[in-house]
Amino acid sequence: MKSRTLLSKRKGNNLTGRIELPQGTLDLLILRTLLPGAQHGWAVSERVQQVSSEVLSIQQGSLYPALHRLERRGWIKAKWGTSENNRKAKFYELTRSGKRQLELETETWRKLTLAVEQVLEGA
Repeated sequence: MKSRTLLSKRKGNNLTGRIELPQGTLDLLILRTLLPGAQHGWAVSERVQQVSSEVLSIQQGSLYPALHRLERRGWIKAKWGTSENNRKAKFYELTRSGKRQLELETETWRKLTLAVEQVLEGA
């Protein structure tokens, strides 16, 4: 099932189009990005872009609804703090339940990508 979540796909500094992510992929990216510790929303977006070598860029219209959804599910918790540029920001961190969910989703993602890779190699 496809998600309506869209990420910008970048090649260098040029925006090359938008790609739809499979359902749950954005949640997985956010959970994984928060694993090392609490971050504010903009930092989550920046980290995903950095780690993906500028290929993935989470749009704010997708990021914040996803953060709120993860918070409602109890996978992350939020608290207000001050960002590195001295602005008030909401910082998100994984809960114990979120860490378990990350493990489950990571395992599922690896099985899925292995299966797709096998089909692509065999085609």
